[in-house]
Amino acid sequence: MIDFSIYIAKQTIDETLAQDIEVGKRQLEPFKAFAQQNKLPITILEDTNVSNDVEVHRHEGDLWICLSGEVEFVVGGVLVEPWAKQLPDGGIDDRELKAKILTGGERYTLREGDILWIPAGQPHLHKTSGTARLYIIKVPTLTQVPLEQVSGWPTA
Repeated sequence: MIDFSIYIAKQTIDETLAQDIEVGKRQLEPFKAFAQQNKLPITILEDTNVSNDVEVHRHEGDLWICLSGEVEFVVGGVLVEPWAKQLPDGGIDDRELKAKILTGGERYTLREGDILWIPAGQPHLHKTSGTARLYIIKVPTLTQVPLEQVSGWPTA
């Protein structure tokens, strides 16, 4: 549990957004450090010419706010050959599922100022052929979405 306040001035956000663009996917500082230290459930993500894997978060929803650029999301649909996130110790974290392919789903194109809410348990991916910068806010769920409710996850 976070038991302290964090204040980030607009000047800090402006300085963050003034960073040079890099090809690929990255979290921008100082938000990356806050996220890694579990001090803040928000980060600024920069995607440049990327197509990300499909993801499902069973324990949290994602609130996306487009700050600049254009990014395409696909939400919902069915995972094809999914796997659970690998942990550094060799274990797996089945709260976070991935796949290379998603069939079906609803398409959304986010541009500056657009907001997209993706609830826990919903497959999603995003890609861009340019550069997009987005706030992503992680919203924890009270109960984890059961594996059998994730579309495309193999059932016994």
